[in-house]
Formats: sequence, C-alpha cells, structure tokens
Amino acid sequence: MKKFFQFCKECAAELRKVVWPTRSEVVSSVKVVLISTLVVAVILGLLDWLFTEGLRLVF
Repeated sequence: MKKFFQFCKECAAELRKVVWPTRSEVVSSVKVVLISTLVVAVILGLLDWLFTEGLRLVF
C-alpha cells in the first residue's frame, strides 16, 4: 500500500511539471484539424467520383 501512495505522489509531482496549452492554442489547433480534415475529405470525394466515372466509361 505504501508503494501505491508513493506512486500517486510521484504522478501528482509530474503533473505539476506539465505545461498545459492556453485556450487560444487549443482553439487554433482545433481549427487546423477541422480545416485539414475537410480538405482531405473533399480530395477523397473528388477522387472517388473520378474513379467511379472512369469505371462507368470503361464498363
């Protein structure tokens, strides 16, 4: 049981060392993720449409 409490103390000490991001950093990171996800989705959608139309022409 003593090791468990020592582990908890060490975890708390490590968490105090963490540099948490600010709200503005988190918001800007979320914007980057959303925009890049939308761009990739559009590109994949266009590729899917092109391949589908290409196969319709062949078959």
